[in-house]
Amino acid sequence: MSEAVKSMLAKPIQLADHVAKAAGAALSYRAECTEIKTKAEHLASLLRQAARSDLYERPAVRVTEETAQALSKALSLISKCRDHNGILRRLFNIIPAGSFPRVVDQLDNSIQNVSWLIRISSPDNDPDGESDLHGLPNIAQNEPILFLIWDHIAKLHTGSPEARADSASNLASMARDNDHFARKIIEEDGVAPLLRLLKESRDEGREAAARALGYLARDKESVARLVQAGICSVLAKSLKEPPMKVQAVVAWAIGELCAKNPDFQDSFAENHVVRLLVGHVAFETIQEHSKYSIPTAPAKAMSLHSVVLAHTKSVRLGSSDAQNFGPSINSNNNNNIGTGNGLPKPNAPKTHIHSVVQSAMVTNGSVGVTRGRLSEDAETKAQLKAMAAYALWCLAKDNVKICKSITESRALLCFATLLEKGTGEVRKYSALAVMEIARVAEHNLALRQSAFKPSSPAAKAVVEQLLRIVQIGVYDELLLPCITSLGCLARTFQASETRIVGPLVQLLDEREPPVAKEAVIALTKFACTENHLHVTHCKTIIEGGGARHLVQLVYLGDQIQIEALVLLCYVALHVPDSEELEQAGVLAVLLWASKQAHMAQDVKVENLLPEAKARVELFQSRGTR
Repeated sequence: MSEAVKSMLAKPIQLADHVAKAAGAALSYRAECTEIKTKAEHLASLLRQAARSDLYERPAVRVTEETAQALSKALSLISKCRDHNGILRRLFNIIPAGSFPRVVDQLDNSIQNVSWLIRISSPDNDPDGESDLHGLPNIAQNEPILFLIWDHIAKLHTGSPEARADSASNLASMARDNDHFARKIIEEDGVAPLLRLLKESRDEGREAAARALGYLARDKESVARLVQAGICSVLAKSLKEPPMKVQAVVAWAIGELCAKNPDFQDSFAENHVVRLLVGHVAFETIQEHSKYSIPTAPAKAMSLHSVVLAHTKSVRLGSSDAQNFGPSINSNNNNNIGTGNGLPKPNAPKTHIHSVVQSAMVTNGSVGVTRGRLSEDAETKAQLKAMAAYALWCLAKDNVKICKSITESRALLCFATLLEKGTGEVRKYSALAVMEIARVAEHNLALRQSAFKPSSPAAKAVVEQLLRIVQIGVYDELLLPCITSLGCLARTFQASETRIVGPLVQLLDEREPPVAKEAVIALTKFACTENHLHVTHCKTIIEGGGARHLVQLVYLGDQIQIEALVLLCYVALHVPDSEELEQAGVLAVLLWASKQAHMAQDVKVENLLPEAKARVELFQSRGTR
């Protein structure tokens, strides 16, 4: 309790003593004054007990103010009950009949409020955690939810570990269901005890605290207040500490904060959150990421001899303990993509011993942690990977620095593996993370050249998986982000790479409007003048039957007419002499579009359409017109 609250309590204590003394000296309305004296003495005793307690400050301020007001009114009433000289003075001090009952009720309410304040601030007085069974304090009658918030926050300060975990869960539910409740929890100083619970509690309490903090991130302002309270460093520290179930919720909370207020992405990055999240995504994904393992406690040193023997024995016996020495690797893939057991085969040549030793030495510092992580069930591991990928997606949005950090860690290889072999949310958020990095790279040459250069194994692996999903063409939560990613990477492909455009063109054929629209936008990035291979790509679009599909979309595609017209203009502009364009009736559709006011005047095509129409008219025969 702060000194300010202690100072505030001094005033009502003095007032209570004055009321009791004055009521004892009253000569009129003796019965009523005696009742007020009894209640004032009781209230004075409670206030002194409160002054010795570690009070929860937010309700303490309001209770103290209302108690002082009630005592001031009682003192004013008692002062009229003294013996006055003269009948005339008594006539002017007539006390209405309802004054005493009102004052008594106010003192009763103050007694109830102070008793409740002491009870929630002193867990020893309520060992069974039953304070919520005593009803609402009068101070919260007009806003019952405020009482519940106060009660749970007070338990976070002083309750048992079980009570604190339960209160954190209740606050999480309240914040999840209502923006107003979430803001109230922040206003009533609920962030600090939740952070303390996340740092100091048992696993159940940590998980509940992390979930509550994630739900408190409702908007930019709430995130700013959470960051100001120091949440970045606490969440970063919690990412290092098992169990995985807690780490998954922490990763989700980081994603929620960054999604609601991207201004604080760098604040998390400064706490090395990116490296920690990549480590979780990389666990049991590819061996290359063994250097991103997340130690939480120093392990015993191992000699080189024991390292080699441990690995050799694991290989010879096929022991599952071999997995403890590092994440997985597919030995058949030179790009280190896969989920094998990461160990040499029994008939491996002796020259492999160097890589065995090197791998073991890299992971030696976290052998104990790895053993613990390997004991987790598959569902928990997948959930942690999914939430780590979700957090990386939110961190990467429009942030070149963080995207560079992610790609320099070679996390793209992890995402490629998870896109291929992951399931559910793991694949979904991996696809979204790749999409966001590609979006940033589209407008940043340095990132594009470093992360997605054609010779990069990571870039090749990612493109392979994006292309595979687009070729399958199933409309699910993966398809749209994969289409977007390929479009954003349009300027990274060489002339020899001819596999990308064709599958995108096929998505234009009687597809769901969102799929067709995203495919048109992606193809436009291949066909636009800014792409130095635009002529090659336009020819590929035509060869795949794209002209016919685009003509239909311009005529009939209500939701994507403008986007389809833009792409058709680029194709007509760059390959105006194509026979396929003539057969598809491209000139006719361009003439028709130029007469549609809503299309011709659109800012995207107002300059492009006349130029494309003129080029096609120039190269196509007069008879076709």
